[in-house]
Amino acid sequence: MTCQQKIDEDLKAAMKARDQLRLSVLRMLKSALKNSAIEKGGADAELDDAEATAVIRKLVKQREDSISAFEKGGRPELAAKEHEELALLSTYLPKPLSNEEIEAIILESIEEVGGKDPSKMGLLMKIATAKAAGRIDGRTLSVAIKKHLGG
Repeated sequence: MTCQQKIDEDLKAAMKARDQLRLSVLRMLKSALKNSAIEKGGADAELDDAEATAVIRKLVKQREDSISAFEKGGRPELAAKEHEELALLSTYLPKPLSNEEIEAIILESIEEVGGKDPSKMGLLMKIATAKAAGRIDGRTLSVAIKKHLGG
């Protein structure tokens, strides 16, 4: 079952259960996925699971930013709502990589490019990101690679 099929099934279940929060979040997610598919290739385009995961990550990042802003602005009730949405969205993300798995990916990538040359940071990021398959955000991966390159 693809990620989008699971979202469709969960949307139906939320409608039947009259779970307003889940229904709202899933409708927003489905809309974001559809918009992304349209941007990719028109009205009939479909996203693969990696592309769908990227859209979900973007929505998660937006929620994290909103939580931070609401907490700084003294709006705990809005931050709480964003926390609930964040928790629901996070269930659709793949299991994150462990530190050991991240290290293994970085070491394999360094071996592929032929050494710890800091000028190859972009190439390392590209290879490691492909190997991670959406299970780690770019910022975390970049920091880990820089640590290996001595930066």
